[in-house]
Amino acid sequence: LLRYLKKIFYNSVAELRVPKFPFKVVSNIPYGITSDIFKILMFESLGNFLGGSIVLQLEPTQKLFSRKLYNPYTVFYHTFFDLKLVYEVGPESFFPPPTVKSALLNIKRKQLFFDFKFKAKYLAFISCLLEKPDLSVKTALKSIFRKSQVRSISEKFGLNLNAQIVCLSPSQWVNCFLEMLEVVPEKFHPS
Repeated sequence: LLRYLKKIFYNSVAELRVPKFPFKVVSNIPYGITSDIFKILMFESLGNFLGGSIVLQLEPTQKLFSRKLYNPYTVFYHTFFDLKLVYEVGPESFFPPPTVKSALLNIKRKQLFFDFKFKAKYLAFISCLLEKPDLSVKTALKSIFRKSQVRSISEKFGLNLNAQIVCLSPSQWVNCFLEMLEVVPEKFHPS
């Protein structure tokens, strides 16, 4: 029965239908498809997903709160949502108990910085700059901006140009993206 249910659920996650109106989610999601569910909720449904409380495996939850963000989707999620690890949930809280620790994650959508139509372009921007995560902010930004623009961005938004690109905060990512929309011709935007 368990194999049958897994097959049904795992095959249907790609077909998961979310409301076309504002909604919230309270759920204990299958740990093996956390990334897929998050992409559906916080990327594909950005316009309607307002937030929620989700029980998930502790390890991926902790990765969401790393000081260095290597995953473009994690940067994206932090840009548009306040994420809060409410508490850890021990295996003894479930029946049957899982072999891993769990966590309760609270998600609340922030005020939006730009139109939803730019979400794919924003993700492409983040992905482009994180292709080589060990690069400095200065070197990574020079792949899109001119040298003088990088200096201007640094002064305008208080960027440490010598830090690794993975150390930018979500607000710094947004500021750099909005600056790109303003000063870089569209044909040079990452896609």
